[in-house]
Amino acid sequence: MSGSFPTTKVGGIELPRLIIGCNWISGWSHRTPSKDDLILSRHNQPESVSNIFSTFMREEVNAVLGLFGVDHDLIDAVHLAEQKTGKSMTILDTVVINVDDTASARKEAENTIKESARRGTKICLPLHSCVEQLLNKNKQTIERLPDYLYMIREAGMVPGLSAHMPEVIQYSDKNEYDVETYIQIFNCMGFLMQVEIESVAKIIHNAKKPVITIKPCAAGRTTPYVGLNFSFNAIREQDMVCIGCFTSNEAMEDIEYAKAALERRLPNIGARQSPFNTSVIKGKLGS
Repeated sequence: MSGSFPTTKVGGIELPRLIIGCNWISGWSHRTPSKDDLILSRHNQPESVSNIFSTFMREEVNAVLGLFGVDHDLIDAVHLAEQKTGKSMTILDTVVINVDDTASARKEAENTIKESARRGTKICLPLHSCVEQLLNKNKQTIERLPDYLYMIREAGMVPGLSAHMPEVIQYSDKNEYDVETYIQIFNCMGFLMQVEIESVAKIIHNAKKPVITIKPCAAGRTTPYVGLNFSFNAIREQDMVCIGCFTSNEAMEDIEYAKAALERRLPNIGARQSPFNTSVIKGKLGS
């Protein structure tokens, strides 16, 4: 399984339509504390994470979205993966900034953004929990957002926005804020989505900029076959899907499921183990 992965462009930067997610290596399972502990027991240093990144990069899935300012192993894992593969990774950093309306808070936010730039970030996206503090539903605006977008441009990065509230996309487009891409939760189960799947699908299709959809497998509540087929068939050609995984083998499976979804074919994936490995489980008759 090799060859170039389908791409799109965000602010002049070419990105694969499958983006590497980091929840299942940073310790945020969206399941249980024991699942979080399981993640951290395996991925507690950059080497194990770099193996996953390298697997994606060898298949030209060379962009990663994560909280680089929170999980400090991520940047070291990127550098290790680049050394292993001889390829470059494009970093999309979701930054946690202080959005208080004070001079000291703005200076703190500026320093956080500059720190992201020093890590080599190409696309900087203020985290949803920060952005959503600024939403004014009455005015349909995102107060003081242009200040932070200006800081991102001044630091030499492309600005984006992380959104859990779908209004973030609508208000940003309406006010023509300097944003090149959006992150939006979107999955076949409606997991963590704030309105119905159909409504979010319309918002994505009406967005003026490419959208990075996240949580396609609803944090493990559905399979990659179901989740990726739904997502890639429900978004536009310029949009992307961000998916996380726990092992390099899972990364290879996710890549194949994604390619198959985009090519509208069955994925070349072996059958799951079963105590009664019947023809129905295998999907065909014969040995």
